[in-house]
Amino acid sequence: MGHDVTGKDGFEGRWYQHPVLRNTLFATVLTSIAYALEHWMGVSHHVEVALYGIAIVIGGYHWAWEGIEEFIEERCIGIEVLMMAATIGAIVLGMWDEAAFLVVLYGAAEGLEEYTFAKTRASIRKLLDLAPKEARIEKAGEEVMIPAETLDEGDIFIVKPGESLPTDGIIIHGRSSINEAAVTGESLPVEKEEGMKVFAATINQDGRLEVRVTVAYENNTLSKMVHMVEEAREQKSQRQLFIELFGEKYTPAVLFVALLLLVIPPLLGASFDYWGTKAVVLLVAAAPCALVMSTPVAIATGIGTAGKNGVLIKGGMHLENLGKLKAIAFDKTGTLTEGKPRVSDIMALEVNDKRLMQLASSLERSSTHPLAQAIVEKAKELGVEPVEISDFRSLTGAGVQGQIDNELYYLGKPKLFEEMGLKPDAQIGALQEEGKTVVLVGTKEKIVGVIGIADQIRDESRQVIQALHQLGIKVAMLTGDNERAARAIAKKLEMDDVRADLKPEDKIQAIEELEQKYGTVAMVGDGINDAPALARATVGIAMGTAGTDAAIEAADVALMGDDLNKVLYATSLGKKSQQISTQNIIFSLVVLAALIPSALIGWLSLAGAVFFHEISEILAVLNGLRVARHQIKGYCQ
Repeated sequence: MGHDVTGKDGFEGRWYQHPVLRNTLFATVLTSIAYALEHWMGVSHHVEVALYGIAIVIGGYHWAWEGIEEFIEERCIGIEVLMMAATIGAIVLGMWDEAAFLVVLYGAAEGLEEYTFAKTRASIRKLLDLAPKEARIEKAGEEVMIPAETLDEGDIFIVKPGESLPTDGIIIHGRSSINEAAVTGESLPVEKEEGMKVFAATINQDGRLEVRVTVAYENNTLSKMVHMVEEAREQKSQRQLFIELFGEKYTPAVLFVALLLLVIPPLLGASFDYWGTKAVVLLVAAAPCALVMSTPVAIATGIGTAGKNGVLIKGGMHLENLGKLKAIAFDKTGTLTEGKPRVSDIMALEVNDKRLMQLASSLERSSTHPLAQAIVEKAKELGVEPVEISDFRSLTGAGVQGQIDNELYYLGKPKLFEEMGLKPDAQIGALQEEGKTVVLVGTKEKIVGVIGIADQIRDESRQVIQALHQLGIKVAMLTGDNERAARAIAKKLEMDDVRADLKPEDKIQAIEELEQKYGTVAMVGDGINDAPALARATVGIAMGTAGTDAAIEAADVALMGDDLNKVLYATSLGKKSQQISTQNIIFSLVVLAALIPSALIGWLSLAGAVFFHEISEILAVLNGLRVARHQIKGYCQ
């Protein structure tokens, strides 16, 4: 059911221009004219039959041909075959108006379904239009425009303020704010400078940039996103596969029962017209159209909507699993935290704060260690300039030392100073209990200051975890960091479970234990270091994966932006899709349970069966489309 007649690129016209809906509209007009001629104008019966016949051919052409193709190529009796049999049966019984009514309403339902899928596909593919088709390069000292598709890896292009980037690359000159909404779904611009990645279709806001191409035009991040979303629609959920399997068995059974009604009673002397009518009504009433459509619309709409918001869900099965989650495990560094250590505490003992930071930054300015960089950056924020040092030495695993103003200073772990016979300040213990890394500065005679460094918790972490708790989802932390630091952060975030000092292989065991404890579990990480755990979890969710092939490959769900809110969005979208699919299934079964007995007892006419059957299908499609309107307060405005 619902083959796309508009091609792989979708459909962008108005509803009445869609082939199936257009033909249905013509058939409706002809049917209305024929009905008026028959009942109000007394025109010849042959004219009325001719108009009904033309309406049936025009209105039923697309879906009837699909049914024939499916039967010939796949040896499968689909719902279209039931509708064809019902139409032909009505014609044989002389019920031309009912046959035309069936074709019109079934065509409208089928057209709406196909139009919905085609528009969803078109809206995703329309993202490709956001990338400019031309690129600006410098040639012989002048700026010229060339086709973007001719850009190769290593080429350099220029982007001026207000222009979009034609493909992915790395900034080699300039800095600017970049609007990455097309790729990541984030509306706030991101500051970019030399050495940073930029992506196709993002908008340069306020600076001139020179960018070196890293990916050819046809393989840029935006193209990969679109292709992944399209491929995801082919990956069906377990619920969808079950319903399709049910339909494959159920539909031929309905046709067989209808044939029995048509053949056996007349052979026993009963009225052919009476039992023929019952058989035709049963074909329509028992056709499982709404049931078959109960899940695909909600899933296709959910995957398409998520893709436009920078959340790539790699199949209906994964969207379904998102809706079933009982627990989510988060990596700590770079996921719940910013992944960048910052100076959180400055405790000057023998000098003032600025002198302490001057000593520390002077000793650390040559180091590339993240903790050293945090100290240097903090000194810059305070406007502190480092001074010259001599006799610099790195003390492996302990710290550094250097001569400043003719005095030998040390910077390092508390243990370094304990070995020199100095007892660290009592307040150090309080900082360590908070999960902070403590660095001391001093000489062999005295400690002059204490610096606390911490990986800052993301602003949105608390809010997201609270919202997940409200959804009934347990939250755990899996980290390679030490127990003390992990528990301090877990306490602040009110997490349900915390596992620390884990190697990548240990995280697999932790996921298995969480599954035994809670049930279905998702793992959220960077998609590279956490790849084994992502692969083992029920749903692997990789964060901040724009432009990262390895991360996208490792996960079932790829979040293009580095925003924890997208985990909440993906999870709640899965639950919404699951909820709507369940509503549709229950509604469809109730409709079948009411229509089938009514058809067999004789309470339902053919016109009534057609009306209720097709209205139920249309309602199932419209209900499935509600997934597209899913929003979270404060997100996806």
